[in-house]
Amino acid sequence: MSNPYREIFRKPGTAGFASAGFIARLPLAMMPMGIVAMLSQTHGEYWLAGAVSATFALTNALISPQVSRLVDRRGQARILIPATALSVIAFALLLLATHLHWPSPTLFIFAIAAALMPSMPAMVRARWSEIYRDTPQLNTAFAFESIADEVVYMAGSVLSVGLSVVLFPEAGILAGTLFLAIGTILFVIQKATEPKIHAIEKSDGASAIWSRPLQLITFTLIAVGTLFGTAEVTVIALSKMFGQPAAASFILAGYAGGSLVVGLVFGVLKLKASLAQQFAIANLVAALTTVPLLFVANIPMLAALLFMAGASISPTFIIAFGLIEQRIPAAKLTEGITWAVTGIGIGMALGSFTSGYVIDAYGPASGFWVSLAAGITAFTAATLGYPLLAGKGRRNFAPVAAPAPGE
Repeated sequence: MSNPYREIFRKPGTAGFASAGFIARLPLAMMPMGIVAMLSQTHGEYWLAGAVSATFALTNALISPQVSRLVDRRGQARILIPATALSVIAFALLLLATHLHWPSPTLFIFAIAAALMPSMPAMVRARWSEIYRDTPQLNTAFAFESIADEVVYMAGSVLSVGLSVVLFPEAGILAGTLFLAIGTILFVIQKATEPKIHAIEKSDGASAIWSRPLQLITFTLIAVGTLFGTAEVTVIALSKMFGQPAAASFILAGYAGGSLVVGLVFGVLKLKASLAQQFAIANLVAALTTVPLLFVANIPMLAALLFMAGASISPTFIIAFGLIEQRIPAAKLTEGITWAVTGIGIGMALGSFTSGYVIDAYGPASGFWVSLAAGITAFTAATLGYPLLAGKGRRNFAPVAAPAPGE
Protein backbone atom coordinates (compact mmCIF):
# COMPACT_ATOMS: atom_id res chain seq x y z
CA MET A 1 0.00 0.00 0.00
CA SER A 2 1.49 3.31 -1.10
CA ASN A 3 2.11 6.15 1.33
CA PRO A 4 0.55 9.39 -0.04
CA TYR A 5 3.05 11.50 1.88
CA ARG A 6 5.95 9.60 0.39
CA GLU A 7 4.41 10.00 -3.06
CA ILE A 8 4.44 13.81 -2.97
CA PHE A 9 8.19 13.76 -2.38
CA ARG A 10 8.93 11.67 -5.47
CA LYS A 11 9.16 14.82 -7.61
CA PRO A 12 12.75 16.11 -7.80
CA GLY A 13 13.50 19.00 -5.46
CA THR A 14 10.44 18.65 -3.23
CA ALA A 15 12.32 17.32 -0.21
CA GLY A 16 14.90 20.07 -0.57
CA PHE A 17 12.58 23.07 -0.62
CA ALA A 18 10.30 21.58 2.05
CA SER A 19 13.27 21.08 4.41
CA ALA A 20 14.66 24.55 3.76
CA GLY A 21 11.20 26.06 4.17
CA PHE A 22 10.80 24.37 7.54
CA ILE A 23 14.02 25.94 8.81
CA ALA A 24 13.12 29.37 7.42
CA ARG A 25 9.65 29.39 9.01
CA LEU A 26 10.83 28.59 12.55
CA PRO A 27 11.26 32.34 13.27
CA LEU A 28 7.50 32.80 12.82
CA ALA A 29 7.00 31.16 16.20
CA MET A 30 10.37 32.00 17.72
CA MET A 31 10.47 35.78 17.30
CA PRO A 32 7.32 37.01 19.11
CA MET A 33 7.96 34.93 22.23
CA GLY A 34 11.72 35.41 21.94
CA ILE A 35 11.31 39.19 22.08
CA VAL A 36 9.21 38.89 25.22
CA ALA A 37 11.71 36.52 26.87
CA MET A 38 14.67 38.70 25.88
CA LEU A 39 13.36 42.11 26.92
CA SER A 40 11.66 40.93 30.10
CA GLN A 41 15.05 39.67 31.31
CA THR A 42 17.23 42.53 30.11
CA HIS A 43 14.89 45.42 30.91
CA GLY A 44 12.67 43.93 33.61
CA GLU A 45 9.54 45.53 32.11
CA TYR A 46 6.89 43.18 30.79
CA TRP A 47 4.84 45.98 29.27
CA LEU A 48 7.81 46.99 27.13
CA ALA A 49 8.53 43.38 26.14
CA GLY A 50 4.90 42.80 25.17
CA ALA A 51 4.61 46.11 23.33
CA VAL A 52 7.72 45.51 21.20
CA SER A 53 6.63 41.95 20.44
CA ALA A 54 3.12 43.09 19.47
CA THR A 55 4.60 45.85 17.29
CA PHE A 56 6.65 43.29 15.40
CA ALA A 57 3.76 40.83 15.02
CA LEU A 58 1.16 43.36 13.88
CA THR A 59 3.55 45.12 11.49
CA ASN A 60 4.54 41.77 9.98
CA ALA A 61 0.85 40.95 9.53
CA LEU A 62 0.47 44.12 7.44
CA ILE A 63 3.77 43.98 5.54
CA SER A 64 4.13 40.28 4.69
CA PRO A 65 1.20 40.25 2.21
CA GLN A 66 2.82 43.16 0.40
CA VAL A 67 6.12 41.26 0.24
CA SER A 68 4.25 38.25 -1.14
CA ARG A 69 2.52 40.47 -3.70
CA LEU A 70 5.94 41.52 -4.96
CA VAL A 71 6.99 37.86 -5.03
CA ASP A 72 4.04 37.05 -7.30
CA ARG A 73 5.11 39.80 -9.68
CA ARG A 74 8.90 39.50 -9.59
CA GLY A 75 9.67 35.96 -8.43
CA GLN A 76 10.71 34.41 -5.13
CA ALA A 77 14.48 34.80 -5.47
CA ARG A 78 14.39 38.47 -6.49
CA ILE A 79 12.25 39.52 -3.52
CA LEU A 80 13.10 37.04 -0.75
CA ILE A 81 16.82 37.83 -0.81
CA PRO A 82 16.57 41.61 -0.16
CA ALA A 83 13.54 41.33 2.16
CA THR A 84 15.23 38.67 4.29
CA ALA A 85 18.54 40.55 4.31
CA LEU A 86 16.86 43.71 5.62
CA SER A 87 14.95 41.69 8.23
CA VAL A 88 18.13 39.93 9.40
CA ILE A 89 19.97 43.27 9.71
CA ALA A 90 17.06 44.71 11.71
CA PHE A 91 17.04 41.73 14.08
CA ALA A 92 20.80 42.11 14.54
CA LEU A 93 20.32 45.77 15.43
CA LEU A 94 17.51 44.82 17.82
CA LEU A 95 19.89 42.42 19.56
CA LEU A 96 22.55 45.11 19.77
CA ALA A 97 20.10 47.71 21.06
CA THR A 98 18.91 45.28 23.72
CA HIS A 99 22.39 44.27 24.83
CA LEU A 100 23.67 47.85 24.99
CA HIS A 101 20.45 49.23 26.49
CA TRP A 102 19.86 51.80 23.80
CA PRO A 103 16.79 54.07 24.29
CA SER A 104 13.47 52.19 24.18
CA PRO A 105 12.21 53.85 20.95
CA THR A 106 15.02 52.17 19.03
CA LEU A 107 13.60 48.78 20.02
CA PHE A 108 10.31 49.65 18.33
CA ILE A 109 12.07 51.02 15.23
CA PHE A 110 14.11 47.85 14.73
CA ALA A 111 11.07 45.64 15.46
CA ILE A 112 9.14 47.43 12.69
CA ALA A 113 12.05 47.02 10.26
CA ALA A 114 12.40 43.33 11.18
CA ALA A 115 8.75 42.83 10.19
CA LEU A 116 9.91 42.66 6.55
CA MET A 117 10.40 38.95 7.30
CA PRO A 118 8.62 37.05 4.47
CA SER A 119 5.82 34.54 5.00
CA MET A 120 7.68 31.30 4.32
CA PRO A 121 4.59 29.07 4.73
CA ALA A 122 3.13 30.90 1.73
CA MET A 123 6.33 30.52 -0.30
CA VAL A 124 6.47 26.78 0.32
CA ARG A 125 2.77 26.26 -0.48
CA ALA A 126 3.20 28.23 -3.71
CA ARG A 127 5.85 25.73 -4.80
CA TRP A 128 3.64 22.76 -3.96
CA SER A 129 0.81 24.39 -5.91
CA GLU A 130 3.03 24.94 -8.93
CA ILE A 131 4.00 21.25 -8.94
CA TYR A 132 0.65 19.61 -8.11
CA ARG A 133 -1.96 22.15 -9.29
CA ASP A 134 -5.35 20.51 -9.99
CA THR A 135 -4.25 17.09 -8.72
CA PRO A 136 -5.20 15.09 -5.59
CA GLN A 137 -1.59 15.28 -4.42
CA LEU A 138 -1.99 18.99 -3.70
CA ASN A 139 -4.39 18.27 -0.82
CA THR A 140 -1.81 15.88 0.67
CA ALA A 141 0.94 18.48 0.22
CA PHE A 142 -1.15 21.15 1.96
CA ALA A 143 -1.87 18.67 4.76
CA PHE A 144 1.85 18.06 5.17
CA GLU A 145 2.45 21.82 5.38
CA SER A 146 -0.26 22.22 8.01
CA ILE A 147 1.45 19.54 10.06
CA ALA A 148 4.76 21.35 9.62
CA ASP A 149 3.10 24.54 10.84
CA GLU A 150 1.82 22.71 13.92
CA VAL A 151 5.32 21.43 14.71
CA VAL A 152 6.78 24.90 14.22
CA TYR A 153 4.31 26.55 16.56
CA MET A 154 4.71 23.80 19.14
CA ALA A 155 8.51 23.77 19.08
CA GLY A 156 9.44 27.29 18.00
CA SER A 157 8.26 29.29 20.99
CA VAL A 158 9.50 26.65 23.45
CA LEU A 159 12.92 26.61 21.76
CA SER A 160 13.16 30.41 21.73
CA VAL A 161 12.19 30.86 25.37
CA GLY A 162 14.32 27.90 26.46
CA LEU A 163 17.44 29.26 24.79
CA SER A 164 16.89 32.71 26.30
CA VAL A 165 16.46 31.31 29.79
CA VAL A 166 19.17 28.65 29.73
CA LEU A 167 21.91 30.48 27.79
CA PHE A 168 21.51 34.27 27.69
CA PRO A 169 18.55 36.62 27.08
CA GLU A 170 19.34 37.30 23.42
CA ALA A 171 19.91 33.61 22.53
CA GLY A 172 16.38 32.92 21.27
CA ILE A 173 16.28 35.85 18.86
CA LEU A 174 19.85 35.15 17.74
CA ALA A 175 18.95 31.54 16.90
CA GLY A 176 15.79 32.64 15.09
CA THR A 177 17.77 35.15 13.02
CA LEU A 178 20.24 32.45 11.99
CA PHE A 179 17.40 30.08 11.05
CA LEU A 180 15.82 32.84 8.95
CA ALA A 181 19.03 33.63 7.09
CA ILE A 182 20.23 30.06 6.52
CA GLY A 183 16.79 28.63 5.73
CA THR A 184 15.97 31.35 3.21
CA ILE A 185 19.31 30.98 1.43
CA LEU A 186 18.85 27.21 1.16
CA PHE A 187 15.31 27.77 -0.10
CA VAL A 188 16.11 30.42 -2.70
CA ILE A 189 19.03 28.58 -4.32
CA GLN A 190 16.68 25.77 -5.35
CA LYS A 191 15.71 27.30 -8.67
CA ALA A 192 14.19 24.21 -10.27
CA THR A 193 11.06 24.31 -8.11
CA GLU A 194 10.59 28.10 -8.01
CA PRO A 195 7.11 28.99 -9.30
CA LYS A 196 6.81 30.69 -12.66
CA ILE A 197 5.72 34.29 -12.78
CA HIS A 198 2.21 34.54 -14.19
CA ALA A 199 1.03 37.48 -16.26
CA ILE A 200 -1.52 39.83 -14.69
CA GLU A 201 -4.07 41.64 -16.82
CA LYS A 202 -3.68 45.39 -16.66
CA SER A 203 -7.25 45.71 -15.40
CA ASP A 204 -6.65 43.19 -12.63
CA GLY A 205 -3.52 44.47 -10.92
CA ALA A 206 -5.19 45.10 -7.57
CA SER A 207 -4.24 43.28 -4.39
CA ALA A 208 -5.54 39.74 -3.94
CA ILE A 209 -7.36 40.81 -0.76
CA TRP A 210 -9.99 42.55 -2.90
CA SER A 211 -11.15 39.09 -3.97
CA ARG A 212 -14.40 38.39 -2.12
CA PRO A 213 -13.68 34.66 -1.66
CA LEU A 214 -10.30 35.50 -0.12
CA GLN A 215 -11.89 38.10 2.16
CA LEU A 216 -14.37 35.48 3.37
CA ILE A 217 -11.72 32.80 3.91
CA THR A 218 -9.40 35.22 5.73
CA PHE A 219 -12.22 36.45 7.97
CA THR A 220 -13.15 32.87 8.82
CA LEU A 221 -9.53 32.02 9.61
CA ILE A 222 -9.32 35.03 11.94
CA ALA A 223 -12.18 33.43 13.89
CA VAL A 224 -10.49 30.00 13.82
CA GLY A 225 -7.18 31.55 14.89
CA THR A 226 -9.05 33.10 17.82
CA LEU A 227 -9.71 29.56 19.04
CA PHE A 228 -5.95 29.00 19.25
CA GLY A 229 -5.22 32.22 21.13
CA THR A 230 -8.10 31.71 23.53
CA ALA A 231 -7.07 28.13 24.32
CA GLU A 232 -3.51 29.17 25.24
CA VAL A 233 -4.60 31.79 27.78
CA THR A 234 -7.61 29.93 29.17
CA VAL A 235 -5.74 26.64 29.68
CA ILE A 236 -3.05 28.43 31.66
CA ALA A 237 -5.67 30.16 33.82
CA LEU A 238 -7.71 27.00 34.41
CA SER A 239 -4.67 24.87 35.20
CA LYS A 240 -3.67 27.39 37.83
CA MET A 241 -7.22 27.43 39.22
CA PHE A 242 -7.21 23.61 39.45
CA GLY A 243 -3.92 23.75 41.36
CA GLN A 244 -1.78 22.20 38.61
CA PRO A 245 -0.21 25.07 36.67
CA ALA A 246 2.52 22.85 35.22
CA ALA A 247 -0.14 20.79 33.41
CA ALA A 248 -0.87 23.68 31.02
CA SER A 249 2.06 22.92 28.71
CA PHE A 250 1.07 19.24 28.38
CA ILE A 251 -2.58 20.12 27.74
CA LEU A 252 -1.66 22.62 25.03
CA ALA A 253 0.68 20.06 23.49
CA GLY A 254 -2.27 17.66 23.39
CA TYR A 255 -4.39 20.36 21.74
CA ALA A 256 -1.81 20.74 18.98
CA GLY A 257 -1.35 16.97 18.90
CA GLY A 258 -5.03 16.40 18.20
CA SER A 259 -4.81 18.78 15.28
CA LEU A 260 -1.63 17.11 14.04
CA VAL A 261 -2.95 13.54 14.15
CA VAL A 262 -6.24 14.33 12.41
CA GLY A 263 -4.40 16.47 9.86
CA LEU A 264 -2.21 13.51 8.89
CA VAL A 265 -5.29 11.35 8.33
CA PHE A 266 -7.26 14.07 6.56
CA GLY A 267 -4.44 14.65 4.10
CA VAL A 268 -4.78 11.18 2.57
CA LEU A 269 -8.60 11.13 2.32
CA LYS A 270 -10.26 11.46 -1.07
CA LEU A 271 -13.57 13.09 -0.17
CA LYS A 272 -16.32 13.54 -2.74
CA ALA A 273 -17.74 16.69 -1.17
CA SER A 274 -16.64 20.00 -2.67
CA LEU A 275 -14.11 22.11 -0.80
CA ALA A 276 -16.81 24.67 -0.04
CA GLN A 277 -18.95 21.95 1.58
CA GLN A 278 -15.95 20.59 3.48
CA PHE A 279 -15.13 24.10 4.73
CA ALA A 280 -18.62 24.59 6.15
CA ILE A 281 -18.59 21.17 7.83
CA ALA A 282 -15.10 21.66 9.30
CA ASN A 283 -16.15 24.97 10.82
CA LEU A 284 -19.32 23.39 12.19
CA VAL A 285 -17.21 20.73 13.93
CA ALA A 286 -14.90 23.45 15.27
CA ALA A 287 -17.90 25.33 16.70
CA LEU A 288 -19.48 22.22 18.23
CA THR A 289 -16.27 21.14 19.99
CA THR A 290 -16.16 24.45 21.89
CA VAL A 291 -19.45 23.74 23.69
CA PRO A 292 -18.19 20.99 26.08
CA LEU A 293 -15.28 23.25 27.08
CA LEU A 294 -17.76 25.44 28.97
CA PHE A 295 -18.31 22.61 31.46
CA VAL A 296 -14.71 21.62 32.28
CA ALA A 297 -14.43 20.46 35.90
CA ASN A 298 -10.87 19.11 36.22
CA ILE A 299 -7.52 18.70 34.48
CA PRO A 300 -8.14 15.28 32.82
CA MET A 301 -11.46 16.54 31.44
CA LEU A 302 -9.79 19.70 30.13
CA ALA A 303 -7.05 17.68 28.41
CA ALA A 304 -9.49 15.26 26.77
CA LEU A 305 -11.90 17.93 25.53
CA LEU A 306 -9.14 20.15 24.22
CA PHE A 307 -7.60 17.21 22.33
CA MET A 308 -10.98 16.70 20.67
CA ALA A 309 -11.28 20.42 19.91
CA GLY A 310 -7.85 20.42 18.29
CA ALA A 311 -8.95 17.69 15.89
CA SER A 312 -10.98 20.19 13.86
CA ILE A 313 -8.26 22.80 13.41
CA SER A 314 -5.87 21.34 10.84
CA PRO A 315 -8.63 20.10 8.47
CA THR A 316 -10.06 23.63 8.47
CA PHE A 317 -6.68 25.08 7.54
CA ILE A 318 -6.00 22.43 4.88
CA ILE A 319 -9.37 23.04 3.23
CA ALA A 320 -8.93 26.81 3.45
CA PHE A 321 -5.62 26.74 1.59
CA GLY A 322 -7.14 24.38 -0.97
CA LEU A 323 -9.95 26.87 -1.55
CA ILE A 324 -7.47 29.70 -2.00
CA GLU A 325 -5.54 27.65 -4.56
CA GLN A 326 -8.84 26.92 -6.30
CA ARG A 327 -10.35 30.41 -6.22
CA ILE A 328 -7.36 32.78 -6.49
CA PRO A 329 -5.53 33.28 -9.81
CA ALA A 330 -2.07 31.74 -9.96
CA ALA A 331 -0.65 35.23 -10.52
CA LYS A 332 -1.77 36.21 -7.02
CA LEU A 333 -1.51 32.89 -5.18
CA THR A 334 1.43 33.67 -2.87
CA GLU A 335 -0.20 36.89 -1.69
CA GLY A 336 -3.53 35.11 -1.22
CA ILE A 337 -1.97 32.40 0.95
CA THR A 338 -0.12 35.04 2.95
CA TRP A 339 -3.36 36.87 3.76
CA ALA A 340 -4.76 33.59 5.10
CA VAL A 341 -1.67 32.98 7.25
CA THR A 342 -1.92 36.58 8.45
CA GLY A 343 -5.56 36.06 9.36
CA ILE A 344 -4.65 33.10 11.57
CA GLY A 345 -2.01 35.21 13.34
CA ILE A 346 -4.41 38.11 13.87
CA GLY A 347 -6.96 35.69 15.28
CA MET A 348 -4.44 34.24 17.73
CA ALA A 349 -3.57 37.72 18.98
CA LEU A 350 -7.24 38.67 19.20
CA GLY A 351 -8.07 35.48 21.11
CA SER A 352 -5.25 35.99 23.60
CA PHE A 353 -6.25 39.59 24.29
CA THR A 354 -10.01 39.01 24.46
CA SER A 355 -9.87 35.88 26.60
CA GLY A 356 -7.39 37.53 28.95
CA TYR A 357 -9.76 40.45 29.44
CA VAL A 358 -12.76 38.16 29.98
CA ILE A 359 -10.84 35.97 32.45
CA ASP A 360 -9.72 39.01 34.44
CA ALA A 361 -13.30 40.24 34.61
CA TYR A 362 -15.25 37.01 35.10
CA GLY A 363 -12.79 34.27 36.11
CA PRO A 364 -10.84 31.46 34.39
CA ALA A 365 -13.89 29.33 33.55
CA SER A 366 -15.31 32.14 31.39
CA GLY A 367 -12.45 32.14 28.88
CA PHE A 368 -13.96 29.45 26.69
CA TRP A 369 -17.03 31.61 26.04
CA VAL A 370 -14.70 33.49 23.68
CA SER A 371 -14.00 30.16 21.95
CA LEU A 372 -17.72 29.52 21.56
CA ALA A 373 -18.28 32.99 20.07
CA ALA A 374 -15.37 32.52 17.68
CA GLY A 375 -16.56 29.07 16.62
CA ILE A 376 -20.08 30.33 15.90
CA THR A 377 -18.63 33.25 13.94
CA ALA A 378 -16.46 30.94 11.82
CA PHE A 379 -19.32 28.56 11.06
CA THR A 380 -21.72 31.41 10.24
CA ALA A 381 -19.22 33.00 7.87
CA ALA A 382 -18.45 29.69 6.12
CA THR A 383 -22.16 28.88 5.78
CA LEU A 384 -23.33 32.28 4.54
CA GLY A 385 -20.36 32.44 2.19
CA TYR A 386 -20.94 28.98 0.74
CA PRO A 387 -22.42 30.26 -2.57
CA LEU A 388 -19.39 32.52 -3.01
CA LEU A 389 -16.89 29.72 -2.34
CA ALA A 390 -18.77 27.19 -4.46
CA GLY A 391 -18.68 29.39 -7.56
CA LYS A 392 -16.62 28.93 -10.66
CA GLY A 393 -12.89 28.33 -10.35
CA ARG A 394 -10.10 30.80 -10.71
CA ARG A 395 -9.11 32.55 -13.89
CA ASN A 396 -5.91 31.15 -15.30
CA PHE A 397 -3.15 33.36 -16.66
CA ALA A 398 -0.44 32.17 -18.99
CA PRO A 399 3.00 31.86 -17.37
CA VAL A 400 5.67 34.23 -18.59
CA ALA A 401 9.40 34.05 -18.26
CA ALA A 402 10.97 35.60 -15.19
CA PRO A 403 12.40 39.06 -15.91
CA ALA A 404 16.12 39.19 -16.43
CA PRO A 405 18.22 40.90 -13.75
CA GLY A 406 18.04 44.65 -14.08
CA GLU A 407 14.69 44.70 -15.87
